[in-house]
Amino acid sequence: MSETPAQLWRALVSADPSRPFVTSYDASGGRVELSRTTFDNWVSKTSNMLVDGLGAQPGDRVVIALPVHWQSLVWLLSCWSVGAVAEFVRPDADPPEGAQVAVAGADRLEAALDSGADEVVGTSLHPLGLPLAEVPPMVLDYSVEVRGYGDHFSPYPIDPEAPALDGHGPRTGAALAAGARHLADRWKLTAEDRVGLFAEPDAPMTVLGEGVELLLAPVAAGSPVVLTPLESAGPEESLRRAGMEKVTVAVRGPGGPPFPDGFPFRTVELT
Repeated sequence: MSETPAQLWRALVSADPSRPFVTSYDASGGRVELSRTTFDNWVSKTSNMLVDGLGAQPGDRVVIALPVHWQSLVWLLSCWSVGAVAEFVRPDADPPEGAQVAVAGADRLEAALDSGADEVVGTSLHPLGLPLAEVPPMVLDYSVEVRGYGDHFSPYPIDPEAPALDGHGPRTGAALAAGARHLADRWKLTAEDRVGLFAEPDAPMTVLGEGVELLLAPVAAGSPVVLTPLESAGPEESLRRAGMEKVTVAVRGPGGPPFPDGFPFRTVELT
């Protein structure tokens, strides 16, 4: 029977809610760790905001003009929970026109407004979810707005064969979930692993792979994820962090920085 990304996520949370899900470092070395329960709370609130606040319906397009960040992962899982189609935007491209919702960081809000999206949501991407320093007219401040929505959301009954992601072409939820399970099996990921994703704070979402495998494969396997820079932090600091976080597998997505010689983890690459 076909699965969806939302079902993979629900199974992960149900299996052990208290386990860590994502640990994220920013450019300054600031650290935030979110358990499955805490991350799911953000997913639920964002899903409720999409439906009740932004009027999103299954099949609507949600453009995500954000770099890799724990909040951008929240938006992906929220889109799939409500049946919306998530669409990435490369750093050198403007958000496409005609979306129902566009989500952008502070530096891309004007471009998101110019795209003509029905609703524009801005986020500061602060490690602790602080508000935007300035909020342009017609923009909703995600960190402020989302807190008023409910802590629980039951994912919609979604057709696994419906589009779920549009990046290098549309992909269905079933294809995303199947690709995640295939990669988790190929990489031999288990719940005992901790997956280190070494990406710079401004790295585009495309480093997660065309099917977001670098997010969904750990979800399918039950492996916690550690997001940390490699180049800007320097190899020694990155190794120190990874050792402290008990990383066992280091992954590299398309366009990600090369691993230095002698990297003391099992290393895998998404090609």
